Amino acid sequence: MNFFVYFRDAMAKKSENTSSVCNRIISDARRGEFKPVYLLMGEEPYYPDLVCNEIQKCCIPEEDKDFNETVCYGSETDAAQVISFARRYPMMADRQLIIVREAQSMAKLDSLAIYCQDPLESTVLVLLLRGARIDRRSALYKAVEKIGAIVDSPAVRDYEIEEWIASYYASRGLAITPPAAELLAEHAGTDLSRLATETDKLLRNLPEGAKNVTEEDVEKNVGFSREYSIFELSRELSAGRAAKALKIACAIGTAARFSMPAATAMLYSNFSRILRYGAMLQSNPNPGPEMKARALSGVNPYFYREYDRAARLYPPAKCMEIISLLCEYDYFSKGGSPVPQDQLFVELVSKILRA
Repeated sequence: MNFFVYFRDAMAKKSENTSSVCNRIISDARRGEFKPVYLLMGEEPYYPDLVCNEIQKCCIPEEDKDFNETVCYGSETDAAQVISFARRYPMMADRQLIIVREAQSMAKLDSLAIYCQDPLESTVLVLLLRGARIDRRSALYKAVEKIGAIVDSPAVRDYEIEEWIASYYASRGLAITPPAAELLAEHAGTDLSRLATETDKLLRNLPEGAKNVTEEDVEKNVGFSREYSIFELSRELSAGRAAKALKIACAIGTAARFSMPAATAMLYSNFSRILRYGAMLQSNPNPGPEMKARALSGVNPYFYREYDRAARLYPPAKCMEIISLLCEYDYFSKGGSPVPQDQLFVELVSKILRA
């Protein structure tokens, strides 16, 4: 199997596995079925937080929480104290819940492996790590793997996010168009919690029974317009429309939430794809759908026509020159130049157009 196809499928499987593991744990929790220990970790906090919140909601009845639910923080406790909490018996109830938030900050976290070797049946212990993970070879990981449940949530990369959005919307019974997913991705980035929040806001404002989400729905309900976005700038640059590209660059640079490093990173991703696609076209001027998918991994086929045009306008040598410019201006934006970032950005776009 081609490496790029393998990599694409592996990334899809990784995201699917995280989601399916969480769905299984949540489904069990709603039926009142719990493991003795949960290890919730990873760079992306959305799934660990989702599972932790669902366990907290379902594990202890509201009237019993005062006596049988303990929430502590890793920076304020240690392994010995957590074990002491976990060894207590519930008060007039079937179980107690112990949640350790920010568990990555706890000294001697791995010592909890001792408790996991003989956990109390009436205790549910949740270890929630924020933006961190423990080594799979550690004693704690191996102990939880035997008797509990583990959620290891990897960061979602920028080239994966549109696929994640489409999958997330499908899980909620909705279809989202590729331009709408692209616009939502630019607005929220790879922050899954923010994407979920924006989706909830959007759904509250959709007509009752609506099943399809369009670009106009995102603009109207999320409050983010494509007209002056990085994706629209990329599109204008790819088409060589200088006047519109410079107008958009000026608007983006003066926006309150403008981040030059983030903007250059997104342009870098776009021109890297154009470079890969152009290199493929040089070796095969008439590629089939599978070859295009390999060169444009993570890009919806809806946008392939734009890359056909961009590859003609920016052949590989020109793309490499532009990528060099992007790296240079990324350095400038991080303190390498006294010029204000909005001016730097317009200057960068001007040089791209002249490359």
